Amino acid sequence: MLHTVAKLHYVEEMSQVDIARQLGVSTATISRLLQRARAEGIVRIEVIDLATPEDITRQLVDGLKLRDAAVVETPAAGALTALSAPLGALLRQAQLVAGSVVAIGWGRAVREVIRAGLPRMPGVLTVAATGGMQQHAAHFQVNEFVRLAAEEFGGTPHFIHAPYLPSSELRDVFLGDATIRDAVGLWDRTDVAIVGIGLPHAINPPEASAATPTEQALVHAAGDVLRHYFDAEGALMAWEGESRMIAMSPAQLRAVPLVIGVAASPEKATAIIGAVRSGLINTLVTDTKTAQAILAVLATR
Repeated sequence: MLHTVAKLHYVEEMSQVDIARQLGVSTATISRLLQRARAEGIVRIEVIDLATPEDITRQLVDGLKLRDAAVVETPAAGALTALSAPLGALLRQAQLVAGSVVAIGWGRAVREVIRAGLPRMPGVLTVAATGGMQQHAAHFQVNEFVRLAAEEFGGTPHFIHAPYLPSSELRDVFLGDATIRDAVGLWDRTDVAIVGIGLPHAINPPEASAATPTEQALVHAAGDVLRHYFDAEGALMAWEGESRMIAMSPAQLRAVPLVIGVAASPEKATAIIGAVRSGLINTLVTDTKTAQAILAVLATR
């Protein structure tokens, strides 16, 4: 009887009144039987301690050996927009001043956090971290992100009016242009970079990432930052376009004091781990679902 009553109430989710009616006993009898079921261990009720965003942040910093991280509770909608506030807090902590340089990458997360708003930092210089892409999709418009970020900061934008992947010959021509050369020169004195983290092409359709056939062939890539591809352990993966890209190099990214990766998707857990291990980012802004997925992957290794 104890097992039957417990199963009807806790598994079938029947009310005590309905169970009493079905078994032909009083509701008080059902209540006593349920109490006995718990007392005798037939039913075990467990209250799970939920980790707070602050707890998860500490675990991420320790597990990934990050310089810093910020984790927000996953909202019901607008997860990427929710990353704007913690990103702003990290930027304020960086104590940027007039003349400081912020490099901006492309991607959906980068677009959304900039559109949601950045703190005022008058005189900060913003620069594209990569050349542009001949794509209509909003998340590829890197020069527009640079303009918006400068507007939010109250600073000065520096655009790169060149494609991210020209031919080798045209690359030299573009970099010979004084305006482009001056903008690219800011990469060597960048104080903060804000970048997205790309999914591997195996699960990210070509039209979503505008990847070339050679990039799509990198089947073992865990992800990319500014089209610098890496595996799950963070080892960089060579591809034919690497030498002709107009983009901050891995060495330049690793020299930046604060490279903030912004991402919110549990699917990106392995890509984020690879990005950190590659040294292409040293700080992470994400949400709790993504952070928990990262910690789950780390726990298996």
